[in-house]
Amino acid sequence: MASSSGNDDDLTIPRAAINKMIKETLPNVRVANDARELVVNCCTEFIHLISSEANEICNKSEKKTISPEHVINALESLGFASYIAEVKDVLQECKTVALKRRKASSRLENLGIPEEELLRQQQELFAKARQQQAELAQQEWLQMQQAAQQAQLAAASASAAQQAGSSQEEDEDDM
Repeated sequence: MASSSGNDDDLTIPRAAINKMIKETLPNVRVANDARELVVNCCTEFIHLISSEANEICNKSEKKTISPEHVINALESLGFASYIAEVKDVLQECKTVALKRRKASSRLENLGIPEEELLRQQQELFAKARQQQAELAQQEWLQMQQAAQQAQLAAASASAAQQAGSSQEEDEDDM
C-alpha cells in the first residue's frame, strides 16, 4: 500500500530499534543493509495499515480514541487473527507494567498513612526547623553580645592601664 502524502514517507521506525530487534531475534545471522531497510519499511507499512484500520473501526463506533480493542478488531479484519492471542498477552503485560509504575511512583499511597496525617507531620517538622533556626540565631546573637562585652572590657582595661601608666610617668616626672 503506497502512501499518497509526502509526510507519510518521513514516518518510519528508528533504524536503531529495528537493528536491535534483529540482533536480539537473530543473534548469529548477518543481515544485509538493504534487508534491514526492507524490514524497516515493512514494519512502518504494517503499523500504518493496522492504525488506519483501527481508526476506521474507532470512527464507526463513534469513538474519538483508538483503544486496544480497536487494534485487535483491525488485526482480525485484515486477516491477522493468528496474532491476536499474542497481542492480548502483550497488552496484559503492558497493563501490568504500567500498573507497577503507577504504584511505584505513588510513594505516598504506599506508606499507608493518610494524607492529613502526612500534612500534620510535615507542619510539625517545619515548626521544629523554625524553632531550631530561631535558637541558632539567638545563640549567635548571644555570642556576638558576649564578644562585644569582652571587647569593651578589654578596651576599658587597656584604657585604664594606659591611664595608670601615664599617671605613673607624671608622678615620676614630678619627683
